[in-house]
Amino acid sequence: MPERQILIAGGGIGGFAAALALSQKGRAVHLIEQASEFGEIGAGIQLGPNVFKMFDVLGLTDPINDVAVFPNAMGMMDGLTGERITRIPLNTNEFRARFEYPYGVIYRPDLHNALIDACRTSPLVELTLKQKVVDFENADGGVKAFTESGKTYAGEALIAADGVWSKARAKIVNDGKPRVSGHIAYRAVLPTEEVPEHLRIKEVILWAGPKTHLVHYPLHRGEIFNLVAVFHSDRYEEGWDVFGDTDELNQRFAGEHENVLMMLDKIETWKMWVLVDREPVKNWSEGRVTLLGDAAHPMLQYLAQGACMAIEDAVCVANKIAASNGDFEAAFQAYQKDRYLRTARVQLMARVYGEFYHAAGVTGELRNMMLSQRTPEQAYDGNAWLYAGVDRTGAAIG
Repeated sequence: MPERQILIAGGGIGGFAAALALSQKGRAVHLIEQASEFGEIGAGIQLGPNVFKMFDVLGLTDPINDVAVFPNAMGMMDGLTGERITRIPLNTNEFRARFEYPYGVIYRPDLHNALIDACRTSPLVELTLKQKVVDFENADGGVKAFTESGKTYAGEALIAADGVWSKARAKIVNDGKPRVSGHIAYRAVLPTEEVPEHLRIKEVILWAGPKTHLVHYPLHRGEIFNLVAVFHSDRYEEGWDVFGDTDELNQRFAGEHENVLMMLDKIETWKMWVLVDREPVKNWSEGRVTLLGDAAHPMLQYLAQGACMAIEDAVCVANKIAASNGDFEAAFQAYQKDRYLRTARVQLMARVYGEFYHAAGVTGELRNMMLSQRTPEQAYDGNAWLYAGVDRTGAAIG
């Protein structure tokens, strides 16, 4: 019966992860997506050991490993001088001994497709396109979701994974528009053979400049390279699928190291979005309705954990529902209790990292000095809360 389904609003990474996690607990799910087809914008995602633990739980390790790249290191370079600031080895014996799982990078559509394919194999997952959930109602021991087109869907509960502009969040939290960071990101992908040979390395490289940074790394079995250029700007346009202004991009990076400019010159068309987040909140549930991923805790990308946190959320909320004996309100309260401090820490630390990456003048010199003196072991220690700080139920450790 449709009334016995759990409704999920949003067919992105978080929504499909929740659908998969719930179906594996034997729960019927109806995922409702506003777009006319399921898809993700082509860009890269970094995957910490914490999310590989979740892939293990969800049975996705093999399909993810098939398309991901496992970089040898993460490095920071000075965007002005070209000097190496720091290099942290990844996926070594020492790294795996410390965190058990690897560090990877993946093409966003590859991750999305792995989740979609797994959900399509389950008879418990129903998928609906071209319906945007804009409101909900807790009623009669269940929940109703109302769409922009006038349709109504009934279910046992609703998980809103509808992103930073979540309609459900507007009703539950009512905190207005997202916080604009003043940073803009341009994303593009480039065939690997077009990347200058000396930059064609299997590492995540960040070029840190004054109020700018450029990140590049290989994706999709090494066949393409991901480029992300970030700079401070007062431009404001909602959404992700906006073409960037190459003149503004070149102006912001003018005078930086030749390797930075060389990479930027290889791209003819960039997609742009304004980086936004929100203040952390302790409650994101109302009755039989809860939020997940960016709807609950949108964050800047500087810790590369947005998708990872959404997948952790999905595993956690599925476990809480499975243990609740039908008490969805209690399940959602338990879910957010396990998640809000961990996700808040990522939200706030991502802001700090953004300022750190874009430091200029004396502040930039101090950053370089501090990071250049840090050993790999100290770097691992600093990230232990993030990479090892969640158990196999999606709950924070400690």
